[in-house]
Order: sequence, then C-alpha cells, then structure tokens
Amino acid sequence: MPNYTLTYSESSKGWPSFYSFYPDFMMGMNQFFYSFKGGNLWQHNTNDTRNNFYGQQYNSTITSVFNETPLENKLFKTIALEADDAWSATITTDIQTTGNITDSWFEQKEGAWFAFIRTTSPLPATQEEFELRSLNGLGRTTSVGGTPTAPELNFAVSLGIGSIVSVGDYAYFTLPTDTPAYSSPQLAGEITAINIDLVNGVNQIVLDASIPGAVTPIPIQDAYFLYIKNSTAESHGVLGHYCEFVLENDSTSATELFAVKTDIMKSFP
Repeated sequence: MPNYTLTYSESSKGWPSFYSFYPDFMMGMNQFFYSFKGGNLWQHNTNDTRNNFYGQQYNSTITSVFNETPLENKLFKTIALEADDAWSATITTDIQTTGNITDSWFEQKEGAWFAFIRTTSPLPATQEEFELRSLNGLGRTTSVGGTPTAPELNFAVSLGIGSIVSVGDYAYFTLPTDTPAYSSPQLAGEITAINIDLVNGVNQIVLDASIPGAVTPIPIQDAYFLYIKNSTAESHGVLGHYCEFVLENDSTSATELFAVKTDIMKSFP
C-alpha cells in the first residue's frame, strides 16, 4: 500500500486532505503553501507543471466503486468520464479482477470520454474463465493437418463454423480421455485463418500453435474444439456484485474530472 502525508485542520477539526509526496515540514502562509525537504524551501502552486514534487513526477489517481444493487451479479460493460481528458482505468470486482482500459482506448462522444472495459485474461485461460462461460463450442475435427506449430483443423462440411469466430481468437481442445470426458480444455493456438469453401469440401481453421502455453502436437484427430474471443479486441465486460475502479492520469497540465459512470447488465446464471 502507498504511504500518504495527511493534513489536519484545527479550524475544521478534521483531516481535509492527503498528499502523495513526503515533506519534512509544511505550512501555509500569506495565501501560499510552503514545504521543506532535505533542508530546501519549496513554494507550491507557482508553475504550470502539475504533480511534480521535489523534482519527481507523479501521476494523478482516483479510486472509487460502483455498487448499485449490490446483491445482484452484474456485467460492468463500459466506463464513461465527464472530463476534459481521458484517464486509464483498472477495474476490480469480487469475481473477476482483470478489467482495464488504457487512456488511448477512450473515444470522445458528445463531450464525454467513452470506452469498453477490456480484460487481460491469461493464456492459457484459467478454470475461472471457463466457469464464466467465456468459451464457445466449435465441434469435432475430422482430421488435423499442417505442422505441430501451424496445425490445420478440418471440420465436416455439415458443421457450421459460424460467423462469430474470427482471426485472433484462441482455440482450445478437449479429449474423451479427460476425467470426466471433455472436461479439461487445453490451449491449441491462436486462429490465424478461417478457410471455408463448402462446395469443394473445405471447412478449415488454421492455428498458430507457437504461442506460449499451446499444447503441441494435438494428440488425436477428432478432438472437440472450442474458442474464446480475444479479450482485448472484443470485451464481454467484467462480472461481479460491485466494481472498484482506479483512474490514473499522467498529464503534467491541469485536468478536471467531474463524474464517472458505467453501463451494467444483470447476469443471469
């Protein structure tokens, strides 16, 4: 946990503020704020460079929580900022703790900054990701061609691969020898091509199995395959009863943040 300098006000009998820098002594005099550090006297708020204390640059951070209908499971989908600048965001819930938004992902719409919450799911995906229903089924392969690091998954022409799966998604396979059967998905690779020509009998997905965590070679010809969407390119949001968010801004200029809001959707198990 970071340390802070707390200030106490005799007039208000309370703690009005805290600071991320650590002076040896601080005081207000003649409408100016002064502090001592290492034997030097510093006068604050005298130039346009924000968050720079004793020659070290800091970032602005704000931590708060969304807690509407706390007894319901919800998907937190977006964050919108009523602000004059975009901020990066880190999102934590009691179920899923991997949400994030970089400041470059925000788009300004009607005076507000808007972005979808992304996840940073590990590869290979954890059991938690499987339990969150992040995987979608493809079907059994009829054969596996190509090479161990660039396998070609061939499916029956009667099997509709579907339009939801796309290049950049990650493919997983399960085996009838799992205990219980087909219960332990293993990473097969990242989808690099989808080749469909049903008239000529082509119904194929090509993988890059050289990525970290991929199992090579695929042990059988008729494994059951699933896929998970690329969590950065397409987000389902983060699941939880509440959502704690940390906003961070590294600007050295003055910036204002007025309000933060989110779009949520109730999750039905």
